[in-house]
Amino acid sequence: MAKFKEALERGKKAHSQQGEDANVPMADFGTEARTWLNDVVVASLEAAKADVAGEMAIDIDTAPRRQVKALTPSVRFQIYRKPGLKKAARRTFTVNVQLSGEVSVSSPGMVAEDVGNIGDRSDERFRSFVAKLIEEVAKGMC
Repeated sequence: MAKFKEALERGKKAHSQQGEDANVPMADFGTEARTWLNDVVVASLEAAKADVAGEMAIDIDTAPRRQVKALTPSVRFQIYRKPGLKKAARRTFTVNVQLSGEVSVSSPGMVAEDVGNIGDRSDERFRSFVAKLIEEVAKGMC
């Protein structure tokens, strides 16, 4: 009988603990996703923009008009050669955050590619992907 009373007491404590935990505000997913986009994506794009400033241009749109208060925020950016250095075809990419926390980059005519998760604060995967895109634009493949 003592086991059952102990289990009952543990259950009561767990139930009251859940009630206390429910009052603690949880981080808003949209806010967390926007923070990740700013800390990882925008910072990486700004660094890439500074590195290739002489030959390439990177334009960043951090607040697409239709998604100002969207649950799953996104960032759009364009990579193109600077005018006067051969043809300047622009390619627009969109970085999307899914509800699962996975982050992908897509563009018209391109299969969306996974570039990370908002739980991972490392920017290595995204930086590698941007470097690949810059190389493709430099080759004229985009």
